[in-house]
Amino acid sequence: MFKKYLSYLLPIKIYQKPSQISKNLEVTWNNGQLVLDSENTNYSYGSLQRILRKGLKYIGYKRIQGFENVLVLGVAAGSVIKTLVDEVKFKGKITGVEIDEEVVKLANTYFKLNEIPNLELVVEDAFEFVLKTKKTYDLIIIDIFQDTKMPSFLFEEHFINKVNSKLKVNGFILFNTMVLGFKDRRRNATYKSHFNENYSVRMYPKIEVHNELFTIKKLA
Repeated sequence: MFKKYLSYLLPIKIYQKPSQISKNLEVTWNNGQLVLDSENTNYSYGSLQRILRKGLKYIGYKRIQGFENVLVLGVAAGSVIKTLVDEVKFKGKITGVEIDEEVVKLANTYFKLNEIPNLELVVEDAFEFVLKTKKTYDLIIIDIFQDTKMPSFLFEEHFINKVNSKLKVNGFILFNTMVLGFKDRRRNATYKSHFNENYSVRMYPKIEVHNELFTIKKLA
């Protein structure tokens, strides 16, 4: 508890481990809260939890409570899952997909992700999971980063169409992106153009400075 209270004055690192996928992983007490960081950015809790919480609020907590199935692509330590369970009070099935096994170990050890009863956690590449799954979802949350970089497949038409095919009518995609310059802004504009009149797309710029959120509703 001493470290927790001291963290209001300065961050206290309690665990650090290299990861082949995420480079460097750190668990830190920061402002009285445990957070997971990579080498250059926040991976879970902290600013990332605030970002995705805003996205869930844009969709509407009450609406999400009526959903049956949620898919989370890119779990890290599971801050958005904790928000869904603890704040939104979502009681349906949550499927979380995370490629980095070291991240999953930290999530279970320090953030007790394995104690959430309505969560199924899958260690797999998100691209491969989306290609293989036969299930459809009311909400698909995409939050995939490798440190500060976003894999290019997230913005490719094949992956976008596959994700769209797994989304139920009247369901939502919540997509968290990082925008560091003109190239990223152009990339996001191109991403938005992939959706036709069967979708309602909203973009929320400058969430926590460098993040841009999309909420995408499937109309038909």
